[in-house]
Amino acid sequence: PLPFLPKKRLDHLRAAMPKVFVGGLSWDTTDDSLRRGFEVCGEVIYAKVVTDRDTGKSRGFGFVEFGDQASCDNAIARLSDQELDGRRIRVAHAQERGPRDRSGPYDRGYGGGGGGG
Repeated sequence: PLPFLPKKRLDHLRAAMPKVFVGGLSWDTTDDSLRRGFEVCGEVIYAKVVTDRDTGKSRGFGFVEFGDQASCDNAIARLSDQELDGRRIRVAHAQERGPRDRSGPYDRGYGGGGGGG
């Protein structure tokens, strides 16, 4: 685990770490089982199964961060299209998520709001 640092600094450090996207996860996969599955490739700094914020159930994908690029590359080569918790997984370099495009038909450039009075 990373040492205690302010959240802003911790986020900056995490963004620089080699990270993989893992798709096709079993609904039964946990953060711990994801970590254990990827530790064979090198030092895992962080493993997270993404969950639905309303139900808490897995969304079927997650991310694993490694201590070095070689471990990250090893995970992609070794574990992509392999089985984890009974499901064949996809492993690829994670893409940095840019700013969300909020220019949909319901976006008027304003924040959320309540109803009128």
